[in-house]
Amino acid sequence: MLETLESYAAPVTLAELGEATALHVNTLREHLDGLEGDGRVRRRRAVPSGRGRPAWLYEAVVATPGRRAMEHAGLATALAAAIHRTSADPRADAIEAGVAWGRELVGGTTDDTTDGTTAGTTDDSVGGVRVGGDGGDPEGRRRVVALLDELGFAPEIDSTVSDVRLTRCPLLDAARRYPDVVCGVHLGIVRGALQTWGRPAEGAELLAFSEPGACRLRLASASLEGSAS
Repeated sequence: MLETLESYAAPVTLAELGEATALHVNTLREHLDGLEGDGRVRRRRAVPSGRGRPAWLYEAVVATPGRRAMEHAGLATALAAAIHRTSADPRADAIEAGVAWGRELVGGTTDDTTDGTTAGTTDDSVGGVRVGGDGGDPEGRRRVVALLDELGFAPEIDSTVSDVRLTRCPLLDAARRYPDVVCGVHLGIVRGALQTWGRPAEGAELLAFSEPGACRLRLASASLEGSAS
């Protein structure tokens, strides 16, 4: 919801936000009140026009990024632009680069244990979000979500076995400008991690900007059915 609000150039009403998110205004109001209390959203009255009390307008409070974060984002955008401009197949090259990065990120792990938990445990959670459940490989799913959480994607487990909602993008501006490259790298990271853990990875797909405020990572069930011997 916050990212949806951030996508607007001007403050919006509850009705407009409800149309964009398909959420009931009462649900929106409750979440917005919490975000306002955290200092992440501000509200003000619209300019009066006619009878009745003017509507509330909501806008995201955008924090000013630190200099180092701005430098990293600028470098990522520049690299994405270069790949987009010079590569014959930017998405394929980006995925390949992401695969190498994903392997490096998890290269020190094994398939038997992760942070003291064993494969097949039934009490898997990340940040209080349960990622185990109906079949498949809860440990594999947990490890994918843990990696994405560490990288800043704020993942949420969907009601299905294989889908993960990514509610934040650490390189959102670059991804909007060059989704073939940036989103390709992010998909490659997941595939590279799955390969390193001995799981099939080609079925994993990233549906960029597939819904308001989130992308969707689809992990084929084969990717979560255990490790290679």
